[in-house]
Amino acid sequence: MSVAGIARALGLLLLTGAIAGTFTEAAKAQPSAAEAIYASAPPRLLQIRTLVADAGRQTSNGSGFLVSADGLAITNYHVVAQVALEPKTYRLEYVAADGSQGAATLVDVDLPDDLAIIRIDKHDAPYFSFDEKAMGGELPKGERLYSMGNPLDLGFTIVEGTYNGLVEHSYNERLHFTGALNPGMSGGPAVTADGRVVGINVATRRGGQLISFLVPARFAATLLERARAQAAAAPDLHDAVGRQLTAWRSALYKALEKDGFRETALGPYRAPETQAQWFNCWASTNAGATPAPRASINSTSCTSDTGLFVAADLNTGTVQITHSFAKTIDLNQFQFATVLTQLSQPRLVGGGPFRKWYSRERCQEDFVSIATAPDHPPLRVIWCAQAYREFEGLYDVALIAVTQDHNDEALVSRLSMQAVGYDDAMALGRRFLEAVQVSK
Repeated sequence: MSVAGIARALGLLLLTGAIAGTFTEAAKAQPSAAEAIYASAPPRLLQIRTLVADAGRQTSNGSGFLVSADGLAITNYHVVAQVALEPKTYRLEYVAADGSQGAATLVDVDLPDDLAIIRIDKHDAPYFSFDEKAMGGELPKGERLYSMGNPLDLGFTIVEGTYNGLVEHSYNERLHFTGALNPGMSGGPAVTADGRVVGINVATRRGGQLISFLVPARFAATLLERARAQAAAAPDLHDAVGRQLTAWRSALYKALEKDGFRETALGPYRAPETQAQWFNCWASTNAGATPAPRASINSTSCTSDTGLFVAADLNTGTVQITHSFAKTIDLNQFQFATVLTQLSQPRLVGGGPFRKWYSRERCQEDFVSIATAPDHPPLRVIWCAQAYREFEGLYDVALIAVTQDHNDEALVSRLSMQAVGYDDAMALGRRFLEAVQVSK
């Protein structure tokens, strides 16, 4: 290269370095969105602690954030559930990111959306506002969001992630957030670059990477308006939880009945599957089992995405439909009947640590034949139910039907319903049994 060429290259290198230096200096001078958000957040961010009242020690903690100048704050219901259900045993306190702390009062809860509102002794403090685009469902997918909370009691943290819209196949509305939420961040805010709330941290998917969920901000805004309309805490939040659970399950089972069933083929049988979009369905087989199976069993299972947190030891509201087509390979009819008995065992939560919530399980078994339906096989039907001790009129029900038209093959169908009312259970159970058919 000539001397002139070397000089030009050196000049270009120096120019490139100068430009890079300019950008570096500009980046240093201009804080990131995360820095700006976190710098203004400490007076508005809270850690919510549940304490055993008499011992004064915490049993759990989560996050929260102020939403009004007079000390109202949003968190998750599951963060404060112990206080809602057992107010004489537990109490709340808060610690703000700016170091202030004090007692907190539970004002109201929204069980289906896993939200709660508390009141603290802060006045004229800065607070978070809700994002108008998010409230109207107009936030574009791919928007950068910043979630805040206190993960694992390590101190207040900000996490950057991406907004991906509503989760599909979910009955309760949740937002899909690509960001690392961890225990302790529940109830914290997820905000846009300008610091406005889009959603409330609620859960993460175990077994996945950066798959987290937010409660849409509009539900928190509705709860805030309800809290403003009442002067103090609701008189009995335990009763409020029961009423909300009953109303939620009523809407759930009406929606399930309205959507109805569609047919799916398993061997020579036609089995009912729900048409509701908020179920996830999978299939399984024992064909590759070791040692080689003596009866072939091919199964389908559809489970609703409708789980509802009521207490740490009570998650309810799930509906499941399973079918297993079993056919003997080298079993006689008595041995095959034993396989069917094992497949048709009732599986309710019942007993043990759950006795606190449920009455004793009761089962009834009978043979059913529908004469008006020529394609309907005779069935051996098992009906099991247990009542909720603290929520009157709610039951967990398992309905199992085993076809009785052959000695060497059978369909075992199961409808499991949690937190269902008697009338809904009877109506859905009847439709389910009528939909078990034989293909011609």
